[in-house]
Amino acid sequence: MNSVNETTRDRQRIETQQRILTEARRLFAETGYDRTTIRAVAAAAQVDPGLVMHYFGNKQLLFARAAETESRPIVEGTPDQVAEQLLERLRESLIEEPVASLAVLRSMLTHPEAADEVRGNAHVRGSNISKAIHGTDGELRADVLSAVLIGVVLGRHLLKLDHLAEADPDKVVELLGPAVHSLTKE
Repeated sequence: MNSVNETTRDRQRIETQQRILTEARRLFAETGYDRTTIRAVAAAAQVDPGLVMHYFGNKQLLFARAAETESRPIVEGTPDQVAEQLLERLRESLIEEPVASLAVLRSMLTHPEAADEVRGNAHVRGSNISKAIHGTDGELRADVLSAVLIGVVLGRHLLKLDHLAEADPDKVVELLGPAVHSLTKE
């Protein structure tokens, strides 16, 4: 009997933590680091603020957990294959709002740790992309590609630019395809 109660409590704890993280991601993405409070996260998750602190310690640690994103496979292959992989990732980000990534992106201008996270991810992504891009300016072209793709996701989900916010993801990818392919080739 005791083990059944512990299993139920463990499941409830995990569900509560997940609910807190889901609401934290949403609020960090909508309002950024500075405007998101522990109280607001607690209210959105329908828990006491003390419980948020109990599970996550403080706002900075909560942000770090909320900003964790799923690791994606490294892009690799020929320049054309890399371009297609990047375009497919863009399509996915246009279809499914990447809330954890948006939390970091919205917060990067006011929160140093978020800026470090974006810079670190961009460096890793750029290094992987530049391996497939030949020529003396491969690293620069990889950074330009990253900036363009981040900009499109920001424009759609955070800035909600009229036409981009409503556009069919396949159409956006079709429009960007030639530019992405040209940046991956010498």
